[in-house]
Amino acid sequence: MNAHLLRLSGVPGSPYTRKMAALLRYRRIAFQLIPSSNGAPGLPRAKPHLLPTFYLPDAQGQVQAVTDSTPLIRRFEAEFAGRSVIPSSPALSFIDALLEDFADEWLTKAMFHYRWSYAPDIDKAARILATWLQPLASDEQLRHMAHLVSSRQIERLRYVGSNPQTTPIIEAGYQRVLQTMEAHLRDHPFMMGARPGACDFALYGQLTQLVQFDPTPMAVAVALAPRVCGWVGVAEDLSGIAVTDTDWLAGDALPATLLALLHEVGRLYAPLLLANAQALQAGQAEFTAKVDGQAWTQQVFSYQAKCWTWLRRDYQALERSERQRVDQWLLGTGCEVLFKD
Repeated sequence: MNAHLLRLSGVPGSPYTRKMAALLRYRRIAFQLIPSSNGAPGLPRAKPHLLPTFYLPDAQGQVQAVTDSTPLIRRFEAEFAGRSVIPSSPALSFIDALLEDFADEWLTKAMFHYRWSYAPDIDKAARILATWLQPLASDEQLRHMAHLVSSRQIERLRYVGSNPQTTPIIEAGYQRVLQTMEAHLRDHPFMMGARPGACDFALYGQLTQLVQFDPTPMAVAVALAPRVCGWVGVAEDLSGIAVTDTDWLAGDALPATLLALLHEVGRLYAPLLLANAQALQAGQAEFTAKVDGQAWTQQVFSYQAKCWTWLRRDYQALERSERQRVDQWLLGTGCEVLFKD
């Protein structure tokens, strides 16, 4: 595998494309980014079609289109040596995975909400995303495509739970996450210490859109969290930083700032994971949960039920002493409810 150039397709407006490209740069894994939202010509198409799309051999050596960033990170850990993004401590590795999931699955709600709820953001995103879809289209075709893109995406706000009722929850949560990260970055270069974990790249991916592209959340970030804005720019290419195994957070206690971020996971994300899984098991089309003390209603999302299952599996796989450390860290954060029987 090391002898081959990784191929992937994606566009700058995809936070998951940005997540994986930055991770590969940091790990110094050679790759070819094909700027496309429709996949690479002559290569298989992912089902469902998501970005980024990697083109990787299966067990029989046949090229397949693979899209899910979290298992891909673990696959690349096994196939490429050095500069791991998985902390060496099993307990810290679990916290890293929990925060990665939070960034991928909750912070993306804020990204999607801001992009398709405010007129300046809608106008910018629709017009520029259209150029990524059809860069050689005529001006008239781009205007038509921009209208189609915005109409389709605004209609999909319900899938992430964005509506007038949840707007205050999403926006207050986004601001607190920024402020919590800002406080953490005063003392630590990354969430996982002096070197980045998988969660750092997940946070980076969503924030490339929130603090670098979409006008409304960008203005919020500049006002509240200038360190976070600068961190996102630096995290794009970490290929030049030197790291050692002693760079991970160490000891039995997590920094107060990281615990504060886990409190946000418990406040904003854990109630949604539980309610979504319960509704899916009951065959319901939507669920209602209490998030940050307020009602939140949205359609069920089967993928997030898988996320909850994976997190519980990883928690159960921890040795007893490591699980006790995790339990100690999560106590009182609201996250602990995810791992109760």
